[in-house]
Amino acid sequence: MTSTLTTAPLAPLLDRLFEQADEATSPAMAGIPREERERLMRSKTEYLDFYSRAKDLWLPVSRETGVLLYQLARSTNARNIVEFGTSFGLSTLCLAAALRDNGGGRLIGSEFEPSKVAKARQHLVEGGVDDLVEIREGDALKTLATGLPKSIDLLLLDGAKSIYGEVLDLVESHLRPGALIVADNADYSPEYLARVRSPDGGYLSVPFGEDVELSIRLG
Repeated sequence: MTSTLTTAPLAPLLDRLFEQADEATSPAMAGIPREERERLMRSKTEYLDFYSRAKDLWLPVSRETGVLLYQLARSTNARNIVEFGTSFGLSTLCLAAALRDNGGGRLIGSEFEPSKVAKARQHLVEGGVDDLVEIREGDALKTLATGLPKSIDLLLLDGAKSIYGEVLDLVESHLRPGALIVADNADYSPEYLARVRSPDGGYLSVPFGEDVELSIRLG
């Protein structure tokens, strides 16, 4: 049995996009001192200002995290997924592949930068999964405030780290018991980590790999 993630047209597209991301992102981020990078990540205003000026900066999940997203969505038979921070759509492609192999579903993505929305939609068409995805353009605190599925199986947080908690506030009432939350680079959001790791916060959460916090919504 084959997987949408590892066969054409999606597999060669992802190979190409991850290669482009590696070439474009590494030099750009290498020029930013660690202290400056941490300050940008922890401030919504400064992050969005930087993000608007660096329209060609990729900042995708890693290849390994992309596979993990597919595995998590497949193993839980996810049908409704929400993604905060679509960017050029690499994580979106991995999650949409899982929806395809689960027999269908809906992924609602959010992206602040219009040029990235256009590119992500192009990539989804090229990957043959555009029918499964809706990308909402603009501030996620507005675009994700309404029109969410009644029951959400998986939430990916990969936008401005400083508002992970605020995005969770919008989605939390829709998360079914057992729903998964994948937060990329959550170490830049200590308030979010304190919330999902709290014994009485309604979640069970652990760091996973080098850059992911994996949480499950308890009943």
